[in-house]
Amino acid sequence: MYFNANDVTSFLGQKDFIDTAIVPLISIDLAPEKMKQSGAEVDFLMSLTSFIEQQFKGRLLVMPPFSYMASLKNEELPKQFETQLHNAGFKHVFFITCDHSWTNIGDIVNIIWLPAIPLESMDAGVKKSILEDQLRQVVPMLSTKWAQI
Repeated sequence: MYFNANDVTSFLGQKDFIDTAIVPLISIDLAPEKMKQSGAEVDFLMSLTSFIEQQFKGRLLVMPPFSYMASLKNEELPKQFETQLHNAGFKHVFFITCDHSWTNIGDIVNIIWLPAIPLESMDAGVKKSILEDQLRQVVPMLSTKWAQI
């Protein structure tokens, strides 16, 4: 489920079964030499998050992307966001990103870091295969946390 009007209505009726929030952490770089890479990271992360949502529909809610620029990055914000999500009833909160620097707070919040794979020039079949491979890396991280009480 996504944080939109239709899915939130369904979420509210099934809140007891949906215990996980996924928050994409999106780095935006507007420098001309880095803008294309930044866009590729956004494309990859949003495609992967959508793929995760399809696989675990009914178990998790995908929040809108948390976007930031390096100069505005604040490591306290994910912690605060996680607290708010826990207060709203989510047992598990995962932040997913292509920005490796977030891994330094991985002992405080659940950070899933994956290197961006440029998807823009791939045909649909190859793109799906890449996303399935990435999902196989993410599932154990989710499962481990879900198994904890």
